[in-house]
Parts: sequence; C-alpha cells; structure tokens
Amino acid sequence: MSEAINDNDAYVREVHDKGLQFDLRTMSRRRMLTALGTAGVLTAVGGRILTDADPAVAACAAEVESETAGPYPADGSNGPQIRTVAGVVRSDIRSSFGGPTGVAGGIGLNFSLTVLKLNCAPLVGAAVYAWHCDREGRYSMYSSGVTGQNYLRGIQATDATGRVSFTSIYPGCYAGRWPHIHFEVFSSLAAATGGSGPIVKTSQIALPKDVSSAVYATTGYSRSVTNLSRITLAGDMVFGDDLAAREMATVTGSVSSGYSAALTITVNG
Repeated sequence: MSEAINDNDAYVREVHDKGLQFDLRTMSRRRMLTALGTAGVLTAVGGRILTDADPAVAACAAEVESETAGPYPADGSNGPQIRTVAGVVRSDIRSSFGGPTGVAGGIGLNFSLTVLKLNCAPLVGAAVYAWHCDREGRYSMYSSGVTGQNYLRGIQATDATGRVSFTSIYPGCYAGRWPHIHFEVFSSLAAATGGSGPIVKTSQIALPKDVSSAVYATTGYSRSVTNLSRITLAGDMVFGDDLAAREMATVTGSVSSGYSAALTITVNG
C-alpha cells in the first residue's frame, strides 16, 4: 500500500508546476477569461451574450472546469486502455471484469452526474467514463497490489435527463489530494468505447469533508484519516482555485446505510 501512496505522491509533485502549456490545457473557459481580464463575458446562449451579471449564468450556463485526468485514467492516454474492453459499460463498478475477479471493499456510494449543454438542455445520448481510487488510495491497473484488477471503472450513457449513475464505494484520501472522483464526458457511447474519443470534457467530482471524515473513521480507511488532516480544499491542486464551486457533490446518507452523491454540470457538447 505504501508503494501505491508513493505513486500518487509522485504525480502530485510532477504536475505541481508543469508550466504554461500544461495549465492552459487544464484551464476552463472561465479560468482563462479571468486570467485574461475579460471575466465580464462568459458565453453565448441562444444567440444572446451572457455576462457574469446575468442570472442565467447562475442557472446552468457556466461550464464546469476542465481538470487533469491524473496519472491513472486507463483511457489509453497513459498506459492501459480499459474503455474498449467488453463489460466496461456498467453501472456497478465495485468489481473487476473481463477476467479479474477482485471486488473493492468500502462504505457504499452511489454517485450520479447530470450533464447539461450550454443552453441548459440535457445532454442526451452522451457517455460518461468514471473512475476513482479504492479505500486504500490505490488505482486499479496501476498501483502496486492492484495492477491485475480493473475495479472502480465504468461507462454509462446519459438518459433523457442527461443523467448517469454508478454504484461504487467511497474513495479513500491519498496524500496530497482532496477526496475526489474522475470523469470524462464523450459525445456518445460509441465514442467512449471506441478508444479514440474525442473527449468532450475531463473533470473531477469533489466530496465534502464532513462526510469523508465520517467514512474514514470506519475500518479500512485509517490511512485516509491522516491524509485528509494534511490537506485543505483551498490547498488542493485541482479544487483550490475556486473551492470546487462547480465540482462539489451534494451527498446524503450515513455510514450504516451508505451514501448518495449527486452533481449537475454543464459542458460545451
């Protein structure tokens, strides 16, 4: 497990200062406009220019931030490719598939993502690939001890409301990162499972501290207690610039019954 944590720590150090080109690739439109001093104009909806003073922006027209996919996406961009493997389209991602038989243990978490377009309509028929670490902070297919597993990874197509949902476990907190879930949005299920994309949006879901603390007090999450105590949302390399304003999930439930997390995002898709 210590090797897995070291793997994750190394990535945090690697991307801490990658230079302007890296930053530009992972900045959202909002961040770029702010950096350029033109935050007063955000986007256009239905031929009408919206500004940051327009109430329509608060409703849904502000696109979710683009974030790094991290070092362990298994989308073919950094090593293994899981999106083309039969069985990856599934809602329950707790177990491995296609040969491996491991099952990720932990407190239950059902999480959903509702994807909207810039005109506030649901993005129907798109696809979301989601993945996250296990309760020990390890990523399947990459981290020491679980390279032969592919659990906690899956793809779902958005329904008529733009929603996808996954049955999973609550992810652990590894050193240097706030508790989170990764995701990529694709224009269609074929684009997601075909291996070539293109990717419409890469971002992350943040999980609240109070819930995380309750989960990490349970068996199997002991390392997460220390790691969470050493990181703040403001100090996180991904969520720190705006405190996960459009990426923080709403979470309900309990340790005994499990949790449900939900987030609605807007993408330019």
